[in-house]
Amino acid sequence: MKGNFDAAIVLVFASEGGFVDDRTDPGGATKFGITLKTLGEARGKAVSQSDVAALNREEARGIYRALYWDRISADELPTGLDYCAFDASVNSGPKQAALWLQAVLKVSTDGVIGPKTLAAASNADPAALMNAYCDHRLAVLRTLSTFNRFGRGWESRVERVRRDALAFVQHTAPSLPFPQLKEAPMDQTQSIFQSRTVWSNLIGFGAFILTLTGHGTSVDTGQLTDSIMQVVTAGSFIASTVFRILSTKKVAL
Repeated sequence: MKGNFDAAIVLVFASEGGFVDDRTDPGGATKFGITLKTLGEARGKAVSQSDVAALNREEARGIYRALYWDRISADELPTGLDYCAFDASVNSGPKQAALWLQAVLKVSTDGVIGPKTLAAASNADPAALMNAYCDHRLAVLRTLSTFNRFGRGWESRVERVRRDALAFVQHTAPSLPFPQLKEAPMDQTQSIFQSRTVWSNLIGFGAFILTLTGHGTSVDTGQLTDSIMQVVTAGSFIASTVFRILSTKKVAL
């Protein structure tokens, strides 16, 4: 399993919102996008509108996983496409989400994502497939009789899904081709020894010890600190320059 469900569920929750009972919505009363019918299926018994209104996120999360994510085999789909199909599954039903994917892939359309659909999806270009899927989803939604009522929201949602799905891919791809991991310890040491506060404290402590032993003299800690800082800064500059030249030569070899 790729484990993208946790990230995808956050985005779906944000799109669906809370309890809604719009008489013009064929799904009827919903909460988190879960209808009365779906909640009854999940609980295995008849439920009321008040049950839908009282639905909490933890139960909704379980329903999303069992009745939407798993039913489209999202764990087996390529990263990004899994979220595209999952959002469509929640919004329009898992069978419809599967049919749209099969239509875009030009494989047998039976509404069940099986080995052939998964293989075709894995062999397709991820970004092109996600864009094609979102385009096809929008094209179908625009033919629905309820588009005049909900169309603007649907279009906005699909475009968000497109953007976030592509971000899934970009985030999992190697985005730092030249990591500076070996230089981190040097940076950490440098930040300590170039600290004026550290050197001032050390000098002050030394002067205090000399005073206690009777060997103390009048010391201008500020001036001494400045002198030490100049030496440290110059040394750090020379060292970093030498190390950079040596590392560049190693890479070239």
